[in-house]
Amino acid sequence: MPNNLLTSSPSIFQKVLYGMTLLVTSLFTFSCKKEEPKTPFSLSEKYYSDSTQLYLPEDLEATLWAESPQFFNPTNMDVDARGRIWVTEALNYRLFRNDPEKFKNHEAGDRVMILEDKDGDGKAETSKVFVQDRDLTAPLGISVIGNKVIVSSGPSIIIYTDENGNDKPDKKEVFLTGFGGLDHDHGLHAVVAGPDGNYYFNAGNAGPHIVTDKSGWTLRSGSLYNGGSPHMKDNKPGMVSDDGKMWVGGIALRVNPDGTGMKVLGHNFRNSYELALDSYGNMWQNDNDDDGNKGVRVSWLMEGGNMGYFNADGSRRWQADRRPGQSTVTAHWHQDDPGVIPMGDSTGAGSPTGVTFYESDLMGEKYRGTLLAGEAGRNVILAYKPEPTGAGFKLKRHNLITSLREEEVEEAQSRSTDEDKSKWFRPSDVLVGTDGAIYVADWYDGMVGGHRMIDSTGYGRIYRITPKGKNLPKPEIDLNSTQGQIAALLNPAVNVRNAGFALLAEKGDAAVDAVKEILNDENPYHRARAIWLLATMGEAGIAAVESQLDADNPDLRITAFRALRQAKVDFLPHARQLSSDPSPAVRREVALALQDMPQHEVEETLVELASQHEGNDRYYVEALGLAMEGKEETIFPVLQQELGGDALNWKPGYADLIWRLHPNQAIESLKERALSPELSAAQRQQSVAALGFIHEQEAVNAMQELAASDMMGVKDRALWWLRYRRNNEWNAFAMEIPELEANLSPEIQEEMLALKAILENTTTSKAEKIKAGKAMAGDRIGGIMLLALAEKKALSEDLITEISPDIFQNPEQATRVLAGDYFTHASKPDALSVSEITALEGDPAKGKLVYQGKCTTCHRIGEEGRNIGPDLSMIGAKLDQEGLLDAIIHPSAGVAFGYEMWLITLKNGTVAAGFLQADGPIVVLEGMQNEAYNIPSEDIASRKRFARSIMPEPGELDMNESDVAHLTAYLEGLNSKGD
Repeated sequence: MPNNLLTSSPSIFQKVLYGMTLLVTSLFTFSCKKEEPKTPFSLSEKYYSDSTQLYLPEDLEATLWAESPQFFNPTNMDVDARGRIWVTEALNYRLFRNDPEKFKNHEAGDRVMILEDKDGDGKAETSKVFVQDRDLTAPLGISVIGNKVIVSSGPSIIIYTDENGNDKPDKKEVFLTGFGGLDHDHGLHAVVAGPDGNYYFNAGNAGPHIVTDKSGWTLRSGSLYNGGSPHMKDNKPGMVSDDGKMWVGGIALRVNPDGTGMKVLGHNFRNSYELALDSYGNMWQNDNDDDGNKGVRVSWLMEGGNMGYFNADGSRRWQADRRPGQSTVTAHWHQDDPGVIPMGDSTGAGSPTGVTFYESDLMGEKYRGTLLAGEAGRNVILAYKPEPTGAGFKLKRHNLITSLREEEVEEAQSRSTDEDKSKWFRPSDVLVGTDGAIYVADWYDGMVGGHRMIDSTGYGRIYRITPKGKNLPKPEIDLNSTQGQIAALLNPAVNVRNAGFALLAEKGDAAVDAVKEILNDENPYHRARAIWLLATMGEAGIAAVESQLDADNPDLRITAFRALRQAKVDFLPHARQLSSDPSPAVRREVALALQDMPQHEVEETLVELASQHEGNDRYYVEALGLAMEGKEETIFPVLQQELGGDALNWKPGYADLIWRLHPNQAIESLKERALSPELSAAQRQQSVAALGFIHEQEAVNAMQELAASDMMGVKDRALWWLRYRRNNEWNAFAMEIPELEANLSPEIQEEMLALKAILENTTTSKAEKIKAGKAMAGDRIGGIMLLALAEKKALSEDLITEISPDIFQNPEQATRVLAGDYFTHASKPDALSVSEITALEGDPAKGKLVYQGKCTTCHRIGEEGRNIGPDLSMIGAKLDQEGLLDAIIHPSAGVAFGYEMWLITLKNGTVAAGFLQADGPIVVLEGMQNEAYNIPSEDIASRKRFARSIMPEPGELDMNESDVAHLTAYLEGLNSKGD
């Protein structure tokens, strides 16, 4: 050994020794590790089943297993060890929006039903009520784990325990409570038993979620999202949980079966309907988008990942953060922001529902390892065979089961009321039974989404999908013997496995040898289940798990590493061992395990992991970012010394990592790269964006230098960042940039403020007040001020009467509509006759003229119109004639999130009205002329959110029945894909 190495500092010697150890380990351990080749997944041609009216692959068949009145309105399913299907009903679904006088409902609360096929003929003969409870209001999740029936019904997870096996609850426990989303689609979803024996579940973004587990740890998750239910009013962003972290919106959680140890596994979803885990411990989910943006997604959830619906603290909608040139879907999920996980498969428009992961061979070997995802909006069960790609997965979509022809599936229609009931197939859940069959719950309705229904009877059904011509009998599971418990562990039904897992874990050393035999199973998912179980079975079990760190299959190496983490052993030696694994997915898992650990314990491993990032792997760089979160400033000098060097010579992988970490110390290097003509335009823009996420005065100064430069592409983008950041994270920093015309100031509103003062002066005569009020009623700003005064009851009845005729002539349509909440419309037109409209034959050509004359002030179709209300370019793919009529004639019946009108009054008396885009230190409203109001929150005196839509009823636009018939005929034909 050279003398200079011998005399070097211990840290250098340790690094060299560490590197040599990794090299030797790599040579001997990984040289023979090859990923098993996988046959590309494909489905056979579909055929139409006359008996079920479904299209299926040629190798599968479907039967109607159960239907109403055996149960009603199914939202979720599970199966017990006897093969019985349990169903949560939602007859009391959003009765604030679905008239209980019209729709079937249960005054005593919603129910949990048990259905059974006793004779094995493929159809359920019996149905019984397990529980009916007023605390169950349209529950969205059920799990049967042993003798516990776990029901998710916001705000609580409720456990009913059947202690004597008579199919009646003997005990009721509120397991966890404090979740938002009471009577809301974006609420609490099903619990599932993970392969580690713990409980996993998620909740949508209808917060706030303020939940304390049994050990006293409190979760706080919120966001800007409010609305959709009269119960949801107090959600807010920026809350911090007991772990010191700010979790946002929809969340995925893990908790011990005793209710302790709750941990956030992912966040910032919109409304992931359900969480599915495979036996390796991978988490899968889907997520809905803001209506009309064609951004529904099916995703793999990386532990700790931010899925990007809101900004990082939940205070801004994606529209407020949209960058120049971004596609709608990219902006919708903040895909260009560091710290956000890739969205997975963007499926377009739709209404995603239940998910499950199929691991059995009973449907045929090709279906092993298939992710199944319900899509009620498009009448289909989607199938994916996730393909490991880098540190993540590629998801290629297939339509497995549908009620539509293949070419029709891509066009979602969330409302359909014509005689053709093919679009009434609304799969709400998909489940794997103990027999290996696939069960699909069908909500069956002409409409899905918007908290609405069409079917007043609550009809629902369940289909059973099996291999064609193959009988799949229910197995008899004996949980009293070791072999029976192993059979349960290997069962296709996910929660049934938990019974075997728990009983075998109790046996400890006595069952280790029997469980180790599973490690020789041909099915790798079975081997993975054994790994998780062995990690709970003492030293002999741990040793068996450690041996799997050398498995040829990287999925099993990942499983073993995850299981060792769960077992709370000192896993850092294993992390170091796997940090040079040939699989980027294994190395990703090592990175995720290092989150929140002291830097001195993990620094060398982090550098080793970072050194293997070559670029073009977003999952890998995000895993590194999570591992280094909170260490950005201290790890940067180390990374720079080991991997960085001259800024213009950074390798792509290192540049990606610095973009993800964006440490303050990198400001000068990022500025140098942004201004370098030697780099590509994409590399320069990456550096500009990284600067935009550094919240320091020095970053602002650097961005101003870029904005003052002559570098093509950089100058304009830097100016955009300055103007954008001035309204949020950089609002407290000094900056000098070309100003946009002020849009909210006492000077601009001076005249109206003077008139307002007359109304508020108690000594002013009635005549003077009437004169001032009428003048204000005819002015755009004055009208808004009058709404503010009326809201706080500062106008007398006499004055309201005098002003009313004038305010309904206000130049701002929104003001005229909202005035209906406070002022009296002397000549309000009669409501139009729906029956008369539907009896008319609409002319699309005339309807286009109606749209151009009446609707373009707020709505856009293609490039025509304004972007105030929802885009109508594909409205015909979403709503049929009846749905369109309902939206046109009753616009306030369901105001979509983001389109609620807000009225803000400042302490200086000025007012602003518009759509809320951000709610933080700077409140951002988008006004009716697409102008932006950027208001410091400290300057706000009051704010009001209107329940009324600003869209006028047809009569208020001088539209008659013929106009509406023509308009709906035109809109029904709009179904182009657009952006």
